[in-house]
Formats: sequence, C-alpha cells, structure tokens
Amino acid sequence: MVSNFYAENLTRLQAEQKKLLRKKSALGVLRFGSIAALVAVFYFLWSIGWIYVTAGAVLLLFVFVQLLYKDLSNKAAIEHLSNLILVNEDEIKALSGNYYHFKDGNELQPKEHSYANDMDILGHASLFQLLNRTTSEMGAKQLADWLLHPSNTDTIVNRQKAVKELSEKIHWRQKLQAYGKESSIRLQTLFRLQRWMQEPTAFIQFKAWKWLRYLLPGIMLGISAAAWFDLVGMNVFYGTLFLFAVIAFQINKFVAPIHEQLSKMVDELDAMSQSIETIERESFTSELLMGLQRNFRSENGNASEKLRYLKKMLDRLDLRYNIVLSAPLNLWLLWNLQQVLDLEKWKRDHTDTISNWFTTLGEYEALCSFAALHFDQPEWVFPVITENHFSIEATALGHPLINPNKRVNNFINIHRRGEIMIVTGSNMAGKSTYLRSVGINVILAMAGAPVCAKYFSVSPVHVISSMRIADNLEESTSTFYAELKKLKAVIDKVNAGEKVFVLLDEILRGTNSLDRHTGSVALVKQLIRQKAAAIIATHDIALAELRKEFPDEILNYHFDVQVSNEELYFDYKLKPGICASMNASILMKKIGIEL
Repeated sequence: MVSNFYAENLTRLQAEQKKLLRKKSALGVLRFGSIAALVAVFYFLWSIGWIYVTAGAVLLLFVFVQLLYKDLSNKAAIEHLSNLILVNEDEIKALSGNYYHFKDGNELQPKEHSYANDMDILGHASLFQLLNRTTSEMGAKQLADWLLHPSNTDTIVNRQKAVKELSEKIHWRQKLQAYGKESSIRLQTLFRLQRWMQEPTAFIQFKAWKWLRYLLPGIMLGISAAAWFDLVGMNVFYGTLFLFAVIAFQINKFVAPIHEQLSKMVDELDAMSQSIETIERESFTSELLMGLQRNFRSENGNASEKLRYLKKMLDRLDLRYNIVLSAPLNLWLLWNLQQVLDLEKWKRDHTDTISNWFTTLGEYEALCSFAALHFDQPEWVFPVITENHFSIEATALGHPLINPNKRVNNFINIHRRGEIMIVTGSNMAGKSTYLRSVGINVILAMAGAPVCAKYFSVSPVHVISSMRIADNLEESTSTFYAELKKLKAVIDKVNAGEKVFVLLDEILRGTNSLDRHTGSVALVKQLIRQKAAAIIATHDIALAELRKEFPDEILNYHFDVQVSNEELYFDYKLKPGICASMNASILMKKIGIEL
C-alpha cells in the first residue's frame, strides 16, 4: 500500500537523521579537542622551539578547518533530511484526506473565469490544494495555469507519459521537493534578475577594463612592495594609496545598488541551483522530460553551475560589509571592480536563458504534482483523448475532493455533439456534486493528469459552467443579472462554434417559475440547434419533457430519494429517466412549516 511506503520511508529517514545528529555531536567534540590541542601545542612546545610550535599549529588548524567543513556538510544533510521527513509526513496526512497544509493557490484565483469558482479549482479545499506539491512560485503558477487552461491533444499525451515516468521516481521527486523547501523560490527573484538584465552595464562595454582590472592592482601591489623594501619613498606610497581609495570609492557608487538589488536572492539561488542540478543529473526517457532537461544543459556549462557561480560572485561582494577586509581588498585588489566585471559578463552571457530556467523548473514541479497524485491514487486512470468532438464516457466516476470512504461513483456517456443531458432530482440528492464530478475530471484530463474514474475518455474541450452565482456589490450587480452575464458567455461561445462542454445547475433561479421555465426551454432548444455538448441539472421536471420533442438530443437522467417514516435516504446514484420523487415538502415540515 502507498501509506506503508511513506511510513517505511519515514522510519528510514528518521533513523538516518539520528545518525547525523550523533555525528554532529561527535564533530563538535572533535573541534573543541583540536582547539584544546592547539593551546597545548603552544604551552608544551614553546620551550623546544618555534619551528615545532608552527608545525603543530599548522597541522591542528588544518584539522580544525577540515572538521569545520565536515560539520557544515553534515548540517546541510540534516536540513535536507528534515525536509524529506516533512515531505513524507505531509503525504501521510494527505492520504487520510487532510491535504489542507499544502498551499491553496488562493492568490492565483482569477477575477472571472469560465469554471474556476464553480469547480473549486483554487482556494481552500480545492483541486489545486489537493494536487499541489510545488515549492516555488513558478511551480504553483504553472500548476494553476494548467488547471485553468485546457491543453491540446499532443500536449496532454506528452504530459501523461512524463507523469507516468515521474510517478515511479518517488525518491527523486521527494529529493527535488526537499531542496525546494530549503528556500522557496519567488517570482520576485526572477523579476529582480530581469530588471538587472535590462539595465545597461557600467564597465564591461569599455574594453580597457579587461586589462585595467589586472594592471591597476599590479601597480598598487608593486608600489607597496617597493615601499616595503625602501625602493620608493613613503610619499609615493601614500599618494598612490589615496588615488586608489578615490578609484575604489567611485566604483562602489556603481556596485552598491547592484549588490543591494541582487544580494537578497542568494539563498534562493542556492536552492534553485541544487534543484536544477538534481534534474540535470537524472536520466529520463519521455520526450517532454528530456526536452525540458535540455533547457538546463549547454556546451559551455549547465544551468546549475552558472547559478552557483552567480551566487559565489554575490557572496564575494558581501565582503563589502566586512569592515576589516573591505578596505584592504578594495585598495590593493579593487575587489568590487573584479566582482562587478564578472557579474556584467555573466549578465551578458545569460540574458536570453535566465527566464527559461525559472519556467522550466516550474514545469517540472507541476509535473511532479501530477506524478504524486498518480502514485498516491494508483486506482485512478489516465483518460483516453479522442479527436471527435464531442464525446465523453466514464465509469466509476467520482469527485476527487470527496473522501474515498464517502465518495459515490457514477457514470457518464455522451456520444456526440447536440446531445443534452438533463439531470432531474430532489434537493440534496447529488445533482450539483455530479456536475462537479464530471467537470473537475474533464479539467484534470485536459491538464494531462490522471482522473478519478475506472475508465475515462473525452475529446478535447473547454469546460464552461454556471453553478455558483453571487451578486457583485462593487459592480452593483444582482444575482439574477450576474447569472445572465454568465449565460451570455455560454451562448456566445456556443454560437461561435467553440469546442465547449456546458455545465448548468438550476438555471435562471433568480426569476419567477414561469419565466424560469420559459427561459430554460428556450436555452435548451438553442443549445440543441447549435449542437452543443451540455449537462443541465434542474428541479424543473417539465424541462425533461423536451425529450418528446427531441428524442435523439435529450438524455434524461435523475437522482432520487427514498422516504421512510418521513426520513430521507439518498443513494446518490445516477439513474436513467425522470425523477419521480421530490423532498422539498418533507424538508419544510422538518423545520416547522405547516403544510
């Protein structure tokens, strides 16, 4: 079972973490011991001679530095293991139906969309939150974009192949996710880099700096050496030192704003280089994954190496803030100049690639989110994409956001354009949930993800729905007018011949029953004339009577309710035909309305 895998993986990782924590304690003791030994060397060997003291001190300092590096490496391994442990703990929670600790993408919610609000695509307890295993803002944006915009057949098929391959690379996916957790990569970092890329360079365009960067420090070092050996007077030394101080001060005016702009992203660059290196080193077989991987590779070095080098340059610039080192480095070596020339060369070489690195990493994270779903829900299937518009067929179709223990599965079968499925039923019988089950699985299919069904086939289509209608105080719009606006969008797309799949729930609910029925009949007839694909859920039994007029276009199905001793029992199963039992009167009696 999947849960057993995560539990066993968690136990193994926790055992490894304990070993590393013990190693951390041992390294701490050894570092303290090396310092104590250094003190002892000075105390016991001083009387023998300074040569012995120097040799012992150098040896022990070497040991101390090695221990320090090992401790830093061990610390990084502990942090990585901690994130891997968190990843597995999150997956165990998600399998039990508690996926609310994942980011919900609410900030990515579009103001207006053809189905996002109706189908719970973004926000708390949404499809996005169920799927989301991204750690960067680019990954989250990419995942949301795939769920909000249907893809073409080739893209869907390629993503399906990639998701199948990634689902088997469970340890690799978790490693990538753990690196991303170390420092979440923001879109602001990309925007900051892009602004810097677009700014004109201050030095590198002047060819003289290519040799002045070496000549000037050579002059300063040469005069310093000459002054040391009394080959030139101290006045010459101090004069040259003053001149170089002026040069360093002027250079710092250009360097400071660049450093301020880029220094805040160092941790993110480190996490990004580790994530990209993880991708670069992996072997893939699917066309999509290999194509994305090529975006990180080039003849003059991989993206991870280039990002790591950028980070090193920014780390070196941080010495500007070191009072002890900054002055001598800039006076004798023009340190800031050396770094800004390297930065400008880096900028010149990577202006056309940096955005692509961010985008590609986001695509990998989004694909990994689909792969995690496929691994966690092995009984779900990848849909068959058929080219004929329009057809949809599914068995054991369920709503992905309903706990499997409570989920009731159904079916759908629409063979061609112009077939309108009318679903009647009593209150709370399951009509709205059924429409959302169909819609959300079509959305998953169009994104390239597995769907909650035993079998699922669908032709490429864009879902457009009208289910949740609310007034808009900002626009002074009533509920009824808001619904009319949505229905107009539906009609416009249908009349334009777009490949849409229309899902309507209780249309024209904001007006009187006569107008509602008249309008609903007119809308259904218009959908039939335009050969639209649609499902309409309604309480209006009379609407289903249209089958007599359109026997080849109207498909009648219903959800019913069983009543026993004025208690209601729902099985939430879709059945052929028109609903014969309603429950509104029973519900009204239950709350005290005397009928």
